[in-house]
Amino acid sequence: MPHRLIRFLFRASRLLVLGGCIGAAGAASAQLLYDDVDWKESDVPPPPAFSESRLVPVEMPRYMSLKVGVDPDTIQITGDGVVRYVVVASNRAGGALNAFYDGVRCATEETKNYARYNGEKWEKVKDAEWKKIGDLNSSYTKALSSQALCRGHAPRASVSQMMQQLRNPVREVE
Repeated sequence: MPHRLIRFLFRASRLLVLGGCIGAAGAASAQLLYDDVDWKESDVPPPPAFSESRLVPVEMPRYMSLKVGVDPDTIQITGDGVVRYVVVASNRAGGALNAFYDGVRCATEETKNYARYNGEKWEKVKDAEWKKIGDLNSSYTKALSSQALCRGHAPRASVSQMMQQLRNPVREVE
């Protein structure tokens, strides 16, 4: 009987230590995410030129009537942790084309739409603001940030890594 009690206590102590480590890591990452009160977004350049011929498809739900792609030449990872890009949406049957110049802040899971392209010219979004990705109806932003742009709460290390992940998705445990 004492042998079973010792084994039980040993297993219980390992679980407590593991639980404590996980809890501490979670608290530390939450602190990193939300304690950056001095964060300031860098200046936003005008929308970069995009090309339909360079678009890399973004995997979207099959029920969507739009096909979505991102031009790798438009992706910029900035020093403030924002990933800016142009994403293009068009009807699967052809026809109308819309483009959006957006930014994603992986650390806070937020996005901002800077400008919209209506087929002829870019129109700057007035009073653009950061919004939680999970609160939006924007399926392409959720898909693009989770499939390619972000790894957890940080941007991927390079545009080539982002494109590799988008072209050959390896679902990671994060």
